[in-house]
Amino acid sequence: MVTTTHLMTAEELFRLPDDGLRHELVKGELLTMSPPAERHGAVTAKLTILLGQHVIANNLGTIYVGDTGFKVESDPDTVLAPDIAFIQRERVGTISDFYRLGPPDLVIEVLSPGDRRGEVERKAARWLSLGALVVWLVNPRKRTVEVCFASGERELFLEDDELNGDPVVPGFCVRVSEIFS
Repeated sequence: MVTTTHLMTAEELFRLPDDGLRHELVKGELLTMSPPAERHGAVTAKLTILLGQHVIANNLGTIYVGDTGFKVESDPDTVLAPDIAFIQRERVGTISDFYRLGPPDLVIEVLSPGDRRGEVERKAARWLSLGALVVWLVNPRKRTVEVCFASGERELFLEDDELNGDPVVPGFCVRVSEIFS
């Protein structure tokens, strides 16, 4: 007996009815996530505002929030939705009514209490292998931000440190504690 599995396409994912959950597609397989908890939402909003104000004031590009899908692979399709993303002005182009094709320059993932370290590492590695330049792993419980570069370098920013966006978001600088206040 042969069993076949239907792999979902980005177009099928796009047409799913809104069920209040977050969905991503990895190599055609549908992943469903429950809505994030309060702290996750508050940290995501705060960082979106801080980064967004700088990006807008300096005309650096476009900020995207967690419901934005990025189609980063085809046949089978992969559509991922980071908590926050940024694309430099030179790469933005025309904004479509479908998923953004290709990866963002900066991906920001805010960790939830149930996230496992291995899962988070795989997610960051996936983004970087698909073309993201930098991934920020924001940990509200530890009050840290780990910056992962495409080069393989990593840097951990503690609560009293100044996080900067160089080289992807030039001039952006914020004390890590401010993200969590």
